[in-house]
Amino acid sequence: MLNEERIILMTRLASYEAGEGKKNEAIGKYFRSDYIGIQVVKSVVCASIAFVVMFGLYLLYDLETLMTEIYRMDLFVFAKNILLLYVILVVGFAALTYAVYAYRYNKAKKSLKNYYNNLRRLASLYEKSNHY
Repeated sequence: MLNEERIILMTRLASYEAGEGKKNEAIGKYFRSDYIGIQVVKSVVCASIAFVVMFGLYLLYDLETLMTEIYRMDLFVFAKNILLLYVILVVGFAALTYAVYAYRYNKAKKSLKNYYNNLRRLASLYEKSNHY
Protein backbone atom coordinates (compact mmCIF):
# COMPACT_ATOMS: atom_id res chain seq x y z
CA MET A 1 0.00 0.00 0.00
CA LEU A 2 1.28 3.45 -0.90
CA ASN A 3 1.62 5.93 1.89
CA GLU A 4 1.07 9.45 0.58
CA GLU A 5 2.96 11.09 3.46
CA ARG A 6 6.05 8.92 2.80
CA ILE A 7 5.95 9.70 -0.92
CA ILE A 8 5.75 13.44 -0.29
CA LEU A 9 8.60 13.26 2.23
CA MET A 10 10.79 11.16 -0.08
CA THR A 11 10.17 13.57 -2.96
CA ARG A 12 11.11 16.52 -0.77
CA LEU A 13 14.27 14.76 0.43
CA ALA A 14 15.30 13.76 -3.12
CA SER A 15 14.77 17.32 -4.34
CA TYR A 16 16.93 18.66 -1.51
CA GLU A 17 19.68 16.10 -2.19
CA ALA A 18 19.77 16.96 -5.89
CA GLY A 19 19.90 20.72 -5.41
CA GLU A 20 20.83 22.58 -2.28
CA GLY A 21 21.88 19.43 -0.42
CA LYS A 22 25.11 18.92 -2.38
CA LYS A 23 26.40 22.34 -1.45
CA ASN A 24 25.25 22.07 2.15
CA GLU A 25 26.76 18.60 2.51
CA ALA A 26 30.14 19.97 1.40
CA ILE A 27 29.87 22.80 3.93
CA GLY A 28 28.69 20.46 6.68
CA LYS A 29 31.87 18.38 6.47
CA TYR A 30 33.86 21.21 8.05
CA PHE A 31 33.92 22.54 11.57
CA ARG A 32 32.62 26.11 11.69
CA SER A 33 36.00 27.68 12.46
CA ASP A 34 37.76 25.65 9.75
CA TYR A 35 35.21 26.52 7.07
CA ILE A 36 35.17 30.22 7.89
CA GLY A 37 38.96 30.31 8.31
CA ILE A 38 39.57 28.79 4.88
CA GLN A 39 37.21 31.28 3.27
CA VAL A 40 38.82 34.22 5.08
CA VAL A 41 42.30 33.12 3.99
CA LYS A 42 41.10 32.84 0.38
CA SER A 43 39.58 36.31 0.66
CA VAL A 44 42.79 37.81 2.08
CA VAL A 45 44.84 36.27 -0.73
CA CYS A 46 42.42 37.56 -3.37
CA ALA A 47 42.28 41.01 -1.75
CA SER A 48 46.10 41.13 -1.70
CA ILE A 49 46.29 40.21 -5.38
CA ALA A 50 43.62 42.78 -6.23
CA PHE A 51 45.46 45.44 -4.24
CA VAL A 52 48.75 44.72 -6.00
CA VAL A 53 47.07 44.87 -9.40
CA MET A 54 45.22 48.09 -8.58
CA PHE A 55 48.36 49.68 -7.13
CA GLY A 56 50.31 48.66 -10.22
CA LEU A 57 47.66 50.20 -12.46
CA TYR A 58 47.72 53.37 -10.36
CA LEU A 59 51.50 53.57 -10.70
CA LEU A 60 51.31 53.08 -14.46
CA TYR A 61 48.55 55.65 -14.79
CA ASP A 62 50.32 58.27 -12.71
CA LEU A 63 53.91 57.31 -13.60
CA GLU A 64 54.88 60.67 -15.06
CA THR A 65 53.75 62.60 -11.99
CA LEU A 66 55.35 60.04 -9.70
CA MET A 67 58.68 60.31 -11.52
CA THR A 68 58.72 64.11 -11.35
CA GLU A 69 57.64 64.22 -7.69
CA ILE A 70 59.65 61.27 -6.32
CA TYR A 71 62.58 63.40 -5.19
CA ARG A 72 60.34 65.89 -3.39
CA MET A 73 58.01 63.46 -1.69
CA ASP A 74 58.55 61.74 1.63
CA LEU A 75 58.77 58.07 0.63
CA PHE A 76 58.17 56.81 4.17
CA VAL A 77 54.87 58.69 4.38
CA PHE A 78 53.95 57.44 0.90
CA ALA A 79 54.77 53.85 1.89
CA LYS A 80 52.88 54.25 5.17
CA ASN A 81 49.80 55.51 3.33
CA ILE A 82 49.95 52.63 0.85
CA LEU A 83 50.37 50.13 3.68
CA LEU A 84 47.46 51.70 5.56
CA LEU A 85 45.24 51.41 2.48
CA TYR A 86 46.30 47.77 2.10
CA VAL A 87 45.49 46.96 5.72
CA ILE A 88 42.10 48.68 5.50
CA LEU A 89 41.26 46.76 2.32
CA VAL A 90 42.34 43.39 3.71
CA VAL A 91 40.64 43.85 7.07
CA GLY A 92 37.46 45.01 5.34
CA PHE A 93 37.43 42.02 3.02
CA ALA A 94 38.20 39.64 5.89
CA ALA A 95 35.39 41.05 8.05
CA LEU A 96 32.90 40.93 5.20
CA THR A 97 33.97 37.38 4.31
CA TYR A 98 33.67 36.29 7.93
CA ALA A 99 30.12 37.65 8.18
CA VAL A 100 28.97 36.17 4.87
CA TYR A 101 30.44 32.72 5.41
CA ALA A 102 29.33 32.51 9.05
CA TYR A 103 25.80 33.18 7.82
CA ARG A 104 26.13 30.59 5.04
CA TYR A 105 27.54 28.00 7.45
CA ASN A 106 24.74 28.51 9.96
CA LYS A 107 22.14 28.35 7.22
CA ALA A 108 23.63 25.15 5.80
CA LYS A 109 23.83 23.51 9.23
CA LYS A 110 20.22 24.39 9.97
CA SER A 111 19.17 23.03 6.59
CA LEU A 112 21.14 19.80 7.14
CA LYS A 113 19.61 19.39 10.58
CA ASN A 114 16.15 19.69 9.04
CA TYR A 115 17.14 17.18 6.35
CA TYR A 116 18.37 14.63 8.91
CA ASN A 117 15.21 15.09 10.99
CA ASN A 118 13.14 14.38 7.89
CA LEU A 119 15.22 11.25 7.24
CA ARG A 120 14.50 10.06 10.79
CA ARG A 121 10.82 10.81 10.27
CA LEU A 122 10.83 8.80 7.05
CA ALA A 123 12.54 5.88 8.80
CA SER A 124 9.94 5.95 11.56
CA LEU A 125 7.14 5.97 8.95
CA TYR A 126 8.70 2.86 7.38
CA GLU A 127 8.90 1.19 10.80
CA LYS A 128 5.26 1.98 11.51
CA SER A 129 4.14 0.51 8.17
CA ASN A 130 6.17 -2.67 8.76
CA HIS A 131 4.55 -3.26 12.18
CA TYR A 132 1.02 -3.45 10.73
